[in-house]
Amino acid sequence: MLIILAFIILFHLAVAILLFVATIHNAWWVVAGHEGIYSDLWYSCNSTCYPVENSHTTEAAYLQAVQATMILATILCCVSFFVFILQLFRLQQGERFIFTAIIQLLSSLCVMIAASIYTAQKDSFHVPSLRNGSYGSSYVLAWISFPMTLISGLMYLVLRKRK
Repeated sequence: MLIILAFIILFHLAVAILLFVATIHNAWWVVAGHEGIYSDLWYSCNSTCYPVENSHTTEAAYLQAVQATMILATILCCVSFFVFILQLFRLQQGERFIFTAIIQLLSSLCVMIAASIYTAQKDSFHVPSLRNGSYGSSYVLAWISFPMTLISGLMYLVLRKRK
């Protein structure tokens, strides 16, 4: 049972790290053929970094939704880990980790929403000089973290506290 518990904890920590990297790292969009021209959820960079154009206006509501849901997904993932640790010591034997599962599934939903919005509205986020690029590693990490958070949430649903 300790091996399973260690696997679940390591899996959850890996998901949290993926979410942090996907949210913070500056490679959601990379311009092909140009070294060092990339964009993330907050900054566009070539030789210097500057805030995403019009990110504070209503035209960038899609970008603000992606920013908010990725941050919320990361926070929910961390909260669900702490709730899991608390429930590990508080639950009676045979009870399920339902509250942890709900929080983790909400985190999964937030990641899916953020990546889906970014996919659908990517052209409205970037200035014309950046539009001929492709998705970067942070975008891929966001999509990878979606099924991982979903699997983690489902694991908590079926997990019972045993001796």
